[in-house]
Amino acid sequence: MAGTRDGGHFAYDRFSGGARLHGPSGAAPARSSRGPERTATPHSRRIPGATMRIGIIGAGNIGGALTRRLTDLGHEVTVANSRGPQTLADLASETGAKAVTVEEASRGADLVVVTIPECRVPELPPGLFDGVPDDVVVVDTGNYYPRQRDGRIEEIESGLPESRWVEKRLGRPVIKAFNNIYARHLAEHGRPAGAPGRVALPVAGDDEAAKRVVMDLIDELGFDPVDAGGLDDSWRQQPGTPVYATDKDAEGVREALAGASRERGPEWRATDGSPGTFMAPA
Repeated sequence: MAGTRDGGHFAYDRFSGGARLHGPSGAAPARSSRGPERTATPHSRRIPGATMRIGIIGAGNIGGALTRRLTDLGHEVTVANSRGPQTLADLASETGAKAVTVEEASRGADLVVVTIPECRVPELPPGLFDGVPDDVVVVDTGNYYPRQRDGRIEEIESGLPESRWVEKRLGRPVIKAFNNIYARHLAEHGRPAGAPGRVALPVAGDDEAAKRVVMDLIDELGFDPVDAGGLDDSWRQQPGTPVYATDKDAEGVREALAGASRERGPEWRATDGSPGTFMAPA
């Protein structure tokens, strides 16, 4: 999500998912031992909570938070950005994740998270998922910020859901998740199942088995997953909707999704001067 609402100071990276928040660094999470080399397990046969290989493309707010949380849970994480593995040495050292190239992040994974600015999706390497098994789950966390960062994307302006546009660019089905929560809250607000007021996250996608993998992972991260329907329904969790950046519980998320309007407000539509910045939208 937009880093401007998280505070702190920022450095921008083309494939970071926006801005990277730099603040006081806490203690590095405990690193689990890494298991032996293995092949991807079909998502229909995965056991909730079992170790997965997860590739993260984008090391900004959301990518960084997921890298830290998922390694802390014992998953085998690779992380990439557009500037190369050498720029991720600190994150790799802190978490035990492996810094790789963008192309490598999708190889040998059970699940791949694409968490980069919408305007940078067309710059991803051609054929990024060529040869990647069909049962590898791909998650899109992106949001369209036309006035602040992305400029005009005509198909989205005309009503195509943001993640459907990403899916077309990737040439790969995606699951929409993690786009409506602040990165800091994703890092800090996870709670055990059944805890009062546990924050819930909507998940949209067309492949029910793949969606279940993502929902199980969200539960493991400490949030209640809510099935938000197919990818054509994912507009209900886009910026400007009632579920966006609100940290609702499961019932609140369901009500917010049901009450969403498909009409994009002026804040979320491009202008002739777009893009500006998060501090000065155009």
